[in-house]
Amino acid sequence: MSRILVTGSADGLGRAAAGTLLAAGHDVVVHARNQERAKELDVLVERGARLVVGDFTDRDAVRRVAGELDEVPPLDAVVHNAGVWRGPAVMPVNVIAPYLLTALLRGVGRLVYLSSGSHYGGRPVLDGVDWLGGSAGSYADSKLFVTTLAAAVARLRPGVPSNAVDPGWVPTKMGGPGAPDDLELGHRTQEWLAVSDEPGALTTGGYWYHGERREPHAAVHDRAFQDRLLRTLAEETGTAL
Repeated sequence: MSRILVTGSADGLGRAAAGTLLAAGHDVVVHARNQERAKELDVLVERGARLVVGDFTDRDAVRRVAGELDEVPPLDAVVHNAGVWRGPAVMPVNVIAPYLLTALLRGVGRLVYLSSGSHYGGRPVLDGVDWLGGSAGSYADSKLFVTTLAAAVARLRPGVPSNAVDPGWVPTKMGGPGAPDDLELGHRTQEWLAVSDEPGALTTGGYWYHGERREPHAAVHDRAFQDRLLRTLAEETGTAL
């Protein structure tokens, strides 16, 4: 069985993925941003999940979580699920946190990043981006950046499957009760990419939607843009990939 971290697993897609993986017998590490939110995970912890707590708007908290996880055997997979869709936390949570965890966690076997169909509306422009979260950032831009990060990691770490997943517009707290997509399908692809030994799940550099590989925004596979993004994030965080 695999050991898997699912970030942002107190509710929504992260909670669903963590619960399904735990029920399948995997060793799951769940994550909440604070102790109050962690109470939502008591049921999973009672079933054997390990809990880490850290506010991903705080880079020091991300580093602390990475340090805690590096003190135990390496993770077989990380599902970078934590995300927000509006407000000043967009860039810190959606881009900086997954970047730092990717750079800091040692020996991870597979990487899955939550993207969105909104990434098609993102702009491959890094000048003037507020990475610190002092102002509201563009959700579409953040999802373009994290999808590009997934592709860049796939190129730079060829032995580590790295993929992005669009879960669809599903009825979670973020998506709203009127969201038209299938909640069940919304978490199955990231679970499959994290643990399956099927040939498709062992590929890398993909952008997936409900089990099908699709073509992302053209900038995602632009190596020059990938390199600019990684250089910008390294300079911003003081941590190279």
